[in-house]
Amino acid sequence: MEIPEKLLKFKYPILLTLAVSLFLSSLIIFAPSFLNILTYFWPLFLSTALFLVAVIFFGKTSAHPGGSDSPAAKAGEGILNYVAGHPELTVDSYNKSE
Repeated sequence: MEIPEKLLKFKYPILLTLAVSLFLSSLIIFAPSFLNILTYFWPLFLSTALFLVAVIFFGKTSAHPGGSDSPAAKAGEGILNYVAGHPELTVDSYNKSE
């Protein structure tokens, strides 16, 4: 009578182990193989790899502006000055204009 009592003590770990093993075995049996997945998605993998290579290549070969006197920084400053020059309308300023 000692063995069934000890088995009842470990009822939940045994059930969990059986459920996990059943899930993994069904996954192995019914899931497609890695090669099937690879053959289905190879255009996506290839295009992503080529895009990343192009980004790295252009990132290394393009000239990075070192200072803040570059045309790109000046264009950004112009937009920031434009936005900063027009404060948001508040309810008080809207009521005063009426």
